[in-house]
Amino acid sequence: MSRNALEAEENAGDMDAVSTANTSEVAAEHFEVLIVGAGISGIAGAYHLTHQCSDFSFVVLESKDTFGGTWVTHRYPGIRSDSDLYTFGYRFKPWISAPIATAAEILKYMGEVIEENSLARHIRYRHLITSASWSSGDNRWTIEATKLDTGESARFTANFLWMCQGYYRHSEGYTPPWRGIERFKGRIVHPQQWPEDLDYAGKRLIVIGSGATAATLIPAIAKDCSHVIMLQRSPTFFRTGRNAIEIADELRKLQVEEAWIHEIVRRKILYEQSVFTQRSFTEPEEVKQELLAGVRAYLGPDYPIDRDFTPSYRPWRQRIAFVPDGDFLQAIATGKVSVVTDEIENFTETGIELKSGELLEADLIVTATGFNLNVLGDIDFTIDGEPLGFSDTVTYRGMMFTGIPNMVWVFGYFRASWTLRADLVADFVCRLLTHMKLTGARRVTVQLRPEDKDMPLLPWIDPENFNPGYMIRGMHLLPKRGAKPEWQHTQDYWSEKDEFPTIDLAGPEFRLCLITRVVRRRRSGTSLHQLRGLDLSVW
Repeated sequence: MSRNALEAEENAGDMDAVSTANTSEVAAEHFEVLIVGAGISGIAGAYHLTHQCSDFSFVVLESKDTFGGTWVTHRYPGIRSDSDLYTFGYRFKPWISAPIATAAEILKYMGEVIEENSLARHIRYRHLITSASWSSGDNRWTIEATKLDTGESARFTANFLWMCQGYYRHSEGYTPPWRGIERFKGRIVHPQQWPEDLDYAGKRLIVIGSGATAATLIPAIAKDCSHVIMLQRSPTFFRTGRNAIEIADELRKLQVEEAWIHEIVRRKILYEQSVFTQRSFTEPEEVKQELLAGVRAYLGPDYPIDRDFTPSYRPWRQRIAFVPDGDFLQAIATGKVSVVTDEIENFTETGIELKSGELLEADLIVTATGFNLNVLGDIDFTIDGEPLGFSDTVTYRGMMFTGIPNMVWVFGYFRASWTLRADLVADFVCRLLTHMKLTGARRVTVQLRPEDKDMPLLPWIDPENFNPGYMIRGMHLLPKRGAKPEWQHTQDYWSEKDEFPTIDLAGPEFRLCLITRVVRRRRSGTSLHQLRGLDLSVW
């Protein structure tokens, strides 16, 4: 092959520019990286690409007409974070308000990140992705999308796919198949589809469920309703505290820079969360009593805490909702809200009949009963023409998957803020992309090492460790985990923050295919430490 021909082949394989390729159906725009979703994770990815991989072309595709993800989808009264914004916020942008924030405050914060870093030009709104196809011959993804404002088709190709779409279906929430639900003559609403015209003033409401959504919604609507009943099958743990960080307030009085305050408070919160999480495993009964004491402080010694606020599981087997300033519990203490712990027998025309025989009357029923797990954004994936069996793969650290080339999925933490992992994964992706470019690699997949071949394969997460309903219902859709930490999502930020930066990209778990330029350098004697342990394919 001539030198000119060789250079042309190498240039065609480089990950370095946006191009347009015509097909018989629709023109395809090419980017080096395609990010799915403009929520909290997608915006983090866009920021880190801009700052760590500034020479990479990328696009963010978002099905909605604006950024924000959860904070746009959920429009019910009182919608707010249940994690503090010092850790749910990005590490690179200080949070300067109360730790528990409203959806509007979070959207404002995200909008500032987009504006301050000129990210808007990279985002395509109203683009619904329908399929993603990988070709090993071309070493690229082809993404088919529909422009929701015009109905037109759009096609993109990308070297690397960064899945930031989250983990639940935004278009619908989970509603159990209760008997007789069609008999109820009033209105039934799921918080994920909260109507703008919903009038609950002076109405009798039943809110089914007792998780973070119920604890957020109820104090926001109770004052306007005739009465609210929170109906739960079983109790949930809650954690109470002030919606303020004392050390942050003190540091601001001293006129310390906000960047310093953000980092100091962030580290303090993370340390305290780490201690609390460890104690939930080593001292579960003590932690349980501390949580119950927080509830009792608002409801008084005579309230039946054992019946309504004492779960059968140990703390942190399900997410613990934080109740700022005890507002949810204060609503119960006023008498405007009551808690009923029982199971639903069936719906009636005027309410709900319980298994105990009690009848609950209502004008309006809200089903705060959780999410439907969404695997890879409901996108139709194929690998070299074969449908992807996602549940047949094994996860590498909860972000890459055996047999799926050039793709990372951001799946955050349950016991810490989601965004902590979005930042960690972004660092890893940027390091991986840079490594691939330096070594000339066009494809990377993860594979079990020889010593992993007989490793037991287990469900995505241990239900004895963490078992929310949506996860148990959808576990069969998720990849397998291995018995070793690197082959699972450990849910341990405090370990991963030290482990991720030291991941050896030349390790045998990473299979990279390289273009001829790298092989030529290797033959010419150039030392490439990164090539150690790689499964090399010559292009």
